[in-house]
Amino acid sequence: MNSKLTTNQKKAICSQLGYLKLKLLYKASIHGFTGVAFHLHCDNQYPTVSVGYNKSGRVFGGYTRQPFSQSGQYVNDDQAFLFSFSGEKLNKYPCINAPYAVRMISNSGPYFGEALVLVNGSQPKVYSNPGNYYNFNAAEMHGNDLDLTECEVYQVETEMEKPWRLVIWDTKRKAGMMESIKFYKPLNSSVTQARVLLVGPVGVGKSSFFNSINSIFRGHVTSQAISGSSSTSLTTQFRTYSVKAGREGKPLPLVLCDTMGLEENVGAGPDIDDISNILKGHLPDRYQFNPSGPLQSEAHGFCKSPDLKDKIHCVTYVLDASKISIMTTKMEEKLKAIRRKVNLMGIPQLLLLTKGDEACALVREDIRNVYKSGYIKDLMQEAAARVGVPLSCIIPVKNYSEELELDTNTDILLLSAVVQMLRFVDNFFDEISDQLSSLTTEK
Repeated sequence: MNSKLTTNQKKAICSQLGYLKLKLLYKASIHGFTGVAFHLHCDNQYPTVSVGYNKSGRVFGGYTRQPFSQSGQYVNDDQAFLFSFSGEKLNKYPCINAPYAVRMISNSGPYFGEALVLVNGSQPKVYSNPGNYYNFNAAEMHGNDLDLTECEVYQVETEMEKPWRLVIWDTKRKAGMMESIKFYKPLNSSVTQARVLLVGPVGVGKSSFFNSINSIFRGHVTSQAISGSSSTSLTTQFRTYSVKAGREGKPLPLVLCDTMGLEENVGAGPDIDDISNILKGHLPDRYQFNPSGPLQSEAHGFCKSPDLKDKIHCVTYVLDASKISIMTTKMEEKLKAIRRKVNLMGIPQLLLLTKGDEACALVREDIRNVYKSGYIKDLMQEAAARVGVPLSCIIPVKNYSEELELDTNTDILLLSAVVQMLRFVDNFFDEISDQLSSLTTEK
């Protein structure tokens, strides 16, 4: 059976659930527009997504965690919701009367609380009555077209019983990572601070990542780097941020370097040659990006002979999990062009996937579900393919954006990203050491 839902519509539904796949159980055009056919294929299957299609081209339906049956009874489901699509955009209508969320009727298809019924009375019809059970606008939901051309029911693949990556969620683990970061020493004695460059499109959370790490070591939420939501980059300079261990503490052996957000159009965002100059250590802190062209070697402030401590030791791409699927080809090409330059310089690369809680309801409910969410893993695999980095080099994080207090589980994810950065910095210095050893051996 072929699914009538588009790939993007499936992703939009899965983003509300935190799950990876929808398995098609029932298709009315094949099995029949009858209650008997629906129950034969769907009873005792759960969770499910039911979808109706009409002659007007509307796509709409509902979700429930409860298994279908023919008991005639209402069943309670406080997670049930109805939905409709405006193009690829999902409109969600939560259940407002949970004890009556779903009703089990033998001669009908999916029956959502006397509000929406698909295959009503074993006919290719919709019953629609917004109000006491689900609030929705009928014109927005189905365009007041109650004739079905298709009805599909999908079983939702549940979250993984075991996380596919092991994370220890406790305060002892958090404290241990903070200590390892505080006392980290680069493997090259000429360098006192590891320099990590953050690269990504506008609005993905590069500045917010620094603010979040700074907050953890300050012990409260801070906002030193300019961050927020805007269609253009709020960071217009090359900035180097050193995290301090407490309010009056010493700088940590880590510098996070922030760049102007990448933009897909030519002449917008930082020039790729400026990125190259940052990697090589040529650009000074607070350099004002000029999208029309890179800083020339003759210009004031250009560092012609940078030391190893001025260069970038690890590059970290930052992407918004909720926007991976709509990344443009131009942005993908720009990221891959940067990656090729970084590869030529032998600099290790990571990828941070931010805003997982906005992309996945399961993670929004509990950040500890991040490695139990099949949907997040699917997004990480898509990011790996688009940027060209291995899945093992991708770390999902949640930045502090609206909170006033720190959360231990959020901190653990953020700190694990920093620990991985420092491990990759070690790889960079190991490679330099190996190269020097080879040169000495040749002589």
